[in-house]
Amino acid sequence: AVLACDMFGDGIAGDRERVMACLLALRDDPGRLVRRAQAGLAALAGCPEAAGPAAAVGFCFGGMAALALARAGTNLAAVVSIHGSLATSAPARSGAVTAKILACHGAADPHVPPADVAAFAEEMNRAEADWQLVMYGRAQHGFTHRHAVPGAMPGVAYDRLADERSFAAARTFLAESLAP
Repeated sequence: AVLACDMFGDGIAGDRERVMACLLALRDDPGRLVRRAQAGLAALAGCPEAAGPAAAVGFCFGGMAALALARAGTNLAAVVSIHGSLATSAPARSGAVTAKILACHGAADPHVPPADVAAFAEEMNRAEADWQLVMYGRAQHGFTHRHAVPGAMPGVAYDRLADERSFAAARTFLAESLAP
């Protein structure tokens, strides 16, 4: 069972300016971001098809939201972030992260600089999390966006190999993490 959660609310989708304003507000208020994502998980848990362990998977902003859930200690078996932001103003406390974490990252992503990658690794180690970080050489931000127009948004580009490899990594990771 899968739920695609509307993290923004009515009147936001389709208006880039409003989407960006909402995204930045949620990024800057991790508690609010986690509460919205947890509301989506609660809705999913109410579906009979959703019995068993749960995982959060997100791309870009969704990846940031999935990591926020893990950092908050939400009861999830696994979290996957694909080209999501790794930075946070609310780092995980030691022992708080119970979900296994997979972060798939483009090594040439200018939106997530190397300092954020290093800080993420240090944070996950301090939190004693079970985590993995896979970096794809040459891949920029949004490497799974097949319809990204080259040059339309600086630092965002489709990368076929990173796309295929990240999906393969996520499938293997989720199969392992959600196994009975």
